[in-house]
Amino acid sequence: MILVLKNLLLLFVLLVSCNGEDRKIYLVLLEGDPIAFHHVKTFSQEGNKLDPNSEASKAYANELTKSHDEFLQSNLERGSYDKIYSFKHIINGVAVHTTPSQIEKLKNAPRVKLLEEDRRVKQMTTYTPQFLGIPAVWTQEGGDKNAGEGIVIGFIDSGINPDHPSFAFFSAGAQTSTTLNESIDILSPFDAVGHGSHVASTAAGNFGVPVVVNGLYYGRASGMAPRARIAVYKAIYPSIGTLSDVLAAIDQAVLDGVDILTLSVGPEEPPEDKLTFLSLFEIFMLAAHKAGTLVVQAAGNEGPSPYTVISYSPWAVGVASCDTDRTYPATLILGNGLKIAGVGLSGATVGDGLMIQYNKLVLAKDAIKINTTLPRIAINNAEECQYPEAFDPLVVQDSVVICTFSAGFYNGTSTLTAIIQTAIVLRFKAFVFVANPTYGDFIAEPIPFATPAIMIPATTDTQNILQYYEKETVRDTNGLVVRYGGRAGISEGRNASYKGRAPIVSRFSSRGPDYIDQSKNPTDVLKPDILAPGHQIWAAWSPMSVLDPILSGHNFALMSGTSMATPHIAGVAAMIKQYNPSWTPSMIASAISTTASTYDNLGEPIMAHGFDLYTLHTSAPFGFGAGLVNPSRALHPGLVFSAGYEDYISFLCSLPNIDSRIVKTATGGICGQLFENPSDLNLPSITITSLNGSRKVHRTVRNVERKAETYLSAVLPPKGVAVNIEPSWFIIAPQGTQDLHIMFNVTQALDDFTFGEIVLTGSLNHVVKMPLSIFPICTT
Repeated sequence: MILVLKNLLLLFVLLVSCNGEDRKIYLVLLEGDPIAFHHVKTFSQEGNKLDPNSEASKAYANELTKSHDEFLQSNLERGSYDKIYSFKHIINGVAVHTTPSQIEKLKNAPRVKLLEEDRRVKQMTTYTPQFLGIPAVWTQEGGDKNAGEGIVIGFIDSGINPDHPSFAFFSAGAQTSTTLNESIDILSPFDAVGHGSHVASTAAGNFGVPVVVNGLYYGRASGMAPRARIAVYKAIYPSIGTLSDVLAAIDQAVLDGVDILTLSVGPEEPPEDKLTFLSLFEIFMLAAHKAGTLVVQAAGNEGPSPYTVISYSPWAVGVASCDTDRTYPATLILGNGLKIAGVGLSGATVGDGLMIQYNKLVLAKDAIKINTTLPRIAINNAEECQYPEAFDPLVVQDSVVICTFSAGFYNGTSTLTAIIQTAIVLRFKAFVFVANPTYGDFIAEPIPFATPAIMIPATTDTQNILQYYEKETVRDTNGLVVRYGGRAGISEGRNASYKGRAPIVSRFSSRGPDYIDQSKNPTDVLKPDILAPGHQIWAAWSPMSVLDPILSGHNFALMSGTSMATPHIAGVAAMIKQYNPSWTPSMIASAISTTASTYDNLGEPIMAHGFDLYTLHTSAPFGFGAGLVNPSRALHPGLVFSAGYEDYISFLCSLPNIDSRIVKTATGGICGQLFENPSDLNLPSITITSLNGSRKVHRTVRNVERKAETYLSAVLPPKGVAVNIEPSWFIIAPQGTQDLHIMFNVTQALDDFTFGEIVLTGSLNHVVKMPLSIFPICTT
């Protein structure tokens, strides 16, 4: 079922005030309850879904909208502003387009709690159901026809392609911030980019949809929860994405009753003047959690450096990306028999029959027209194969042409799309895109080429190719080629191989530790939370593909990013919610975390890609969180760690040097009972950023199974830290709770974080794991 939500477009005229100030969008948080919490005054009522169609809700919504208008009219000069949005469902506030001098009047105005300038946001992009063991979960849920039934997953993204077989608006901020391009910034739910369609179909696309690209069948694609309903909120446009549009979409999504909210988008950087936890983006997610919606968020694509996660808060699930064991190997075969591995989704160079055909090998810069009057840029970039008119067609036709990564690709002005166009126009037999020793190795991702082609991303392989080429090529005294003696062919590169180590934390996947401010001071929260497949994921795509012309015309795309990992977790969460409809967001998040695996398919600790290309090192929780999601085990976790809104307020109030008035202003919560340390928040992990001597940490678990169970406690201690857990064993009744007390003592001061694990093993085969990330700085 498709639930595409359309909003009336607010059309604004971009004005400049008389004093010449440029307008900007500002987000203003106001005093007073939003609709969702207007009548929710007790903790026991938290998470109840509101009825937006009730007369009381409608009347209060009108009251809030009127109050917003009166607030702006009474504080700003007439004609100096435009109201972009009234936030009223989970947050009480407005987005307003005005000048800096006008916004100064609001800073000390009555009712203003928080004021923040709008920020830009960005997007973070078949086989994975089998890789994660999803069919086993489908069996428990009555098969793929029922998986996710009755659960609504919301997607805030670039829209959707509603005609795509994988499926049965907010634009005011974007329109105000820039002049939209009508040909690509389509003011409807339609996805002109492809990103939104990809994300939605990964989580909840139909079962068994054939993936066909360039006429080749790549198998069948299925969403994680094929029967979940989807609600799509278009808030990202090809030209721009604004935080105000995203916040408006979150506000509407929660009002509409979505169970899971998928955010494969987010601010480009942390807030400048406040704690990461207290930006309006984080506050909106906290409000969504309070209203009973689980928020699943991309961790970011700035890895492998540490302190790069952009998912900060404990009330949202931050998702990291990993590779699966599926690859698409391709091979360049030289005339001397040397085989060089490469990357490229393309067919082989074949002649009559199915045998690989070896054709003349030509280095692009050797095929440039002599005495040409072409522009200098065409000549200078000839080795990159960007301009067909630069080449002698008689030389390159039916040849395997070597195109080289050079200055144009390094500065972003050259494209693979242009190489493909050159190859088609001049009728190359194939092209080989090679690394350049001047610029080093590059990262190559499988791309569906419309002509036989292969990418060779390692400079050592390039040197072998060029050595063979020069040996077989005859030149005159001026260095011009008089005979091309080299030959080469390309093997089929579209057949999947399922070999090797997996999962591996993707190189681009952002790493922890989590941090509390723009100075990146670490905080006692584990980020990312969980690991899911996000590298080379097949899913639905928009044939417009305005930002990726190389994918234009395709209904499917093979994409990578934590954007692609996030919907895997959203789909898994939907199935858990279907199986356990009374569970709160934190219970679902706990089940996903405590049942994850930290070992790969070879039985060894999960590895990660590092700074050096094509090298691996042992990963840690700051790379994979709790580990790779295990959907089958997550349905029956045994025990869960639960936390609610009041717990998160206590966490915020326990942060070092925090001003309780700031917490109250931002969240509306009152600092009542504080934790001894922020690490006492009841999370399914323990992170201590500064362990000085010793610390006792508290946790509470709940038995969510139908039988009593006996658990034994065990610890794999981090280096330099002694860990003791009490009780060492316990019996817990169905729906019963058990307090755990964990004592940490520094035995050796270290200069970085060290990692370990607590394991609770149940007599009914439940295994509950809790990662430990500790920085021991001083012994007692």
